[in-house]
Amino acid sequence: MHDEASTHYIDMIDQTTLGHRYIKKQFNKVPRIGWQIDPFGHSAIQAYLLGAEVGFDAVFFGRADYQDIAKRRIDRTMEFVWQGSRTLGSTAQILGGVLNNLYVPPHGFEFDIASADPPIQDNPLLYDINVQERVDSFVKLAVEQGKEFRTNHIMWTMGSDFTYENANTWFKQIDKLIHYVNKDGRVNAFYSTPSIYVDANHAENIPWPLKLDDFFPYADRPHCYWTGYFTSRPTLKRYVRQLSAYLQVARQLEFLIGKRKVGPTTDSLEEAMAVVQHHDGISGTEQQHVADDYAKRLALGAAEAEELVGSVLPILLGSKLKARYKKEINSEMKTVPHVGSGNTSRSPPEISYSPMNKDKLLKVQQCALLNISYCPPTEADIVSGKSLVVVAYNSLGWAREELIRIPVTNSMLEVKDSKGNVIPSQLVPLSEGFEKVRNIYIGDDSQNKHLIFWLVFYVAVPPFGYNSYFVTTSMANTPNQASKSSVEKLDTVGDVVLKSRDLTLSLSKLNGQLMHFENHRTKTNASIEQSYCWYNASDGNTNESRLQASGAYIFRPNSSTCFPVQDPNNYAPLKVIRGTLVDEIHQEISPWVFQVVRLLKTSEHVEIEFVVGPIPIEDDLGKELVTKLHTNISSVGEFYTDSNGRDFVKRVRNYRSDWNLNVTEPVAGNYYPVNLGIYLKDNEKEASLLVDRAIGGSSLTDGELEVMLHRRLLHDDGRGVAEALNESICISNGEPCQGLVVQGQFFINIDPVGNAARWRRTQGQKIYSPLQLAFAMIPETNHSTITTPEFSSLIAGYELPPNIVIITLQELDEKNLLLRLAHIYEANEDAELSQVATINLENLFAHRKIDKVSELSLSANQLRSKMKPLKWKLETGAQMVGSPIRGAPIKDGQFSIEIAPMEIKTLSIKFKYDN
Repeated sequence: MHDEASTHYIDMIDQTTLGHRYIKKQFNKVPRIGWQIDPFGHSAIQAYLLGAEVGFDAVFFGRADYQDIAKRRIDRTMEFVWQGSRTLGSTAQILGGVLNNLYVPPHGFEFDIASADPPIQDNPLLYDINVQERVDSFVKLAVEQGKEFRTNHIMWTMGSDFTYENANTWFKQIDKLIHYVNKDGRVNAFYSTPSIYVDANHAENIPWPLKLDDFFPYADRPHCYWTGYFTSRPTLKRYVRQLSAYLQVARQLEFLIGKRKVGPTTDSLEEAMAVVQHHDGISGTEQQHVADDYAKRLALGAAEAEELVGSVLPILLGSKLKARYKKEINSEMKTVPHVGSGNTSRSPPEISYSPMNKDKLLKVQQCALLNISYCPPTEADIVSGKSLVVVAYNSLGWAREELIRIPVTNSMLEVKDSKGNVIPSQLVPLSEGFEKVRNIYIGDDSQNKHLIFWLVFYVAVPPFGYNSYFVTTSMANTPNQASKSSVEKLDTVGDVVLKSRDLTLSLSKLNGQLMHFENHRTKTNASIEQSYCWYNASDGNTNESRLQASGAYIFRPNSSTCFPVQDPNNYAPLKVIRGTLVDEIHQEISPWVFQVVRLLKTSEHVEIEFVVGPIPIEDDLGKELVTKLHTNISSVGEFYTDSNGRDFVKRVRNYRSDWNLNVTEPVAGNYYPVNLGIYLKDNEKEASLLVDRAIGGSSLTDGELEVMLHRRLLHDDGRGVAEALNESICISNGEPCQGLVVQGQFFINIDPVGNAARWRRTQGQKIYSPLQLAFAMIPETNHSTITTPEFSSLIAGYELPPNIVIITLQELDEKNLLLRLAHIYEANEDAELSQVATINLENLFAHRKIDKVSELSLSANQLRSKMKPLKWKLETGAQMVGSPIRGAPIKDGQFSIEIAPMEIKTLSIKFKYDN
């Protein structure tokens, strides 16, 4: 059971696919029911994507808000038709059901070996015969439950956590219950399955209530909102997100040369990623040693995938390309002007897989620790006569031009593109906060004693391919040399202004806070203020009537007050870094919060990189750190958060659509999971904040967004972890352990209403799928090991439309490819891009010929045409939202497909081979 709050939809799909593939292989069965009985809240994506789109007829779960369940029992709406997508509407509906008693048996009927519930005593030779009492209790509970459900059928879950240590005790008692209850005759009891139960309900042919949106946030009682886990263990959450993107890259490269039967594969990383999606995995609600084990499994899988990537890139770089067949690019997307398609008349190349002697292949290295400014191959001395090769791989189907950053120790460098042209570059000093993180982990490494700069330069990378760049030493004071940034240290009152091509930012010299945002291209003006503060975590003893501590699951601040991190009487001086490609402001907000405000010269958004921690606890106060973004937008209590990185769901402060909310926790009760971003709007502007991992967020005041970045707590919340969430860093060099330090990024933009979705979708995809970098050192005058410095797997000059992304490209065997293409816009989200897109699949594979294409269910365990979902009647007055549009089914022998807004097409592709 994957989590539904902290998981990205691509990871949810991968995990479900792996499980369904196993079930199909072992038992030749296709599951019909989703069984999400324990996750702590339930997403719209789970309903329509991981429910209806995988072929499920129903999904059941045990946890819903205590106020919601109370009303559903009265209204007999414990089961309902769930429409999770505003875009796909009734075409992706599913029956949803809240189990009657979490996922445990009714009171008095647990029969585990350690249970105190009375067994059925039917031996007349012994005392305490209780058959009639047990039958009467059984019937009474069944009748009571029946009053809360709509049909004559009810389902009991006979089991719980760790309760089948001796299964015989269960089956012996259940066998007796069934015998004597049926002999009594008032109810009929039998062993069943969720599928049998659903079919029985469907046969009743009755109308059902309609459920829209999702089941967040979840509270199991007053003052107990399970919204802390949205952020718990933020570095594990970031590691998972980073490896999710890396897995897609490794799969693509594995496909390009063919999956190996011997040697490194992506299988280990795929399995580790699937396991960590567990609702007590990525959620951060496990004990520390379990979190360590998840991280270890991920690291082992990543190491094998890194070995694979490191072996494939040299083959591609050293391969020889030849024309095999000619093909013209087909017109793909008639409703949207397609930019940057380039020359379409060139012949696509075919990779020759025996480029040269294996010993002569390039030795490629990667840097898993770039996030802490550490990369040994780029920090090595680039001596005269040597070139550092930087290979940037792009897993998206769009061409990209982006600024990359690598740490270097030499200040006299120049950068050339793959054609030998010198390109602009800039040296940027590391901020003190990032030096701090680097020093924690790298320690006394000799390379760490060198002065480290960021070398930044733009790279242009083709879709589903790579490009190469060459860094060499330069003579002093030559025009080709990387420009050094100017550094201003400011401690006077006034404003700091940063400018890009279209954007002007104003910040206070006093405290470094953002003050004003002006986009000259879109004519957008907005006041804006960004700050850090912390909530004091409850220890559970502050009020005798509200005993609940903040913990791994639960977010419960002592009050609604968010205490400022920055000391208003002691502002640290700002460092303003200015250069030809990027400007930055380096800030020390406090001794444990640092940030860099970054504005690229070509950018229309603000990038903020932060380092937070160790959170101080010497005052015996647990702290939950947030950053707030205050604007002058009149949002009237409304804001939007994404559902698992896909659809956006409207949120209204202190409101629930299904019941009249009794507000007991005005802060925690308004927190929602954020995987992609959060935004608010009025009639003129939209303010958006995008994130680099799963976190919690809210809007507690009109015009204001906040996201939680880190938590350090001193008490357990009593929900099963039995540990305080007090993560530590323990480096084995004799130094004492210290609290966890978190490094990350978020991105801010303000757009006119109606224009913001395009930035959120495009930039959000780039955040999820960053350019992957690899490095090698070669002789400057001898590039013989690099015969193909630039490469795309697509037909020459082609790129996918801007509303379509590849989310899976995985070779299952030597002739069978699993491909998923996703439309990333909702209906009516963008005037141009919320349209049906048409893709000719042959354009995606310049090096192979397609033989056959079959459309599958989302989890790839059955043909799409074989899916026959049950149809459910709706209550009078319950209207489905929207007019759903679907792309046409694929016709035999045709390789052109239609993808409608929010659709994901899952395809099995078989190729032709000459040998």
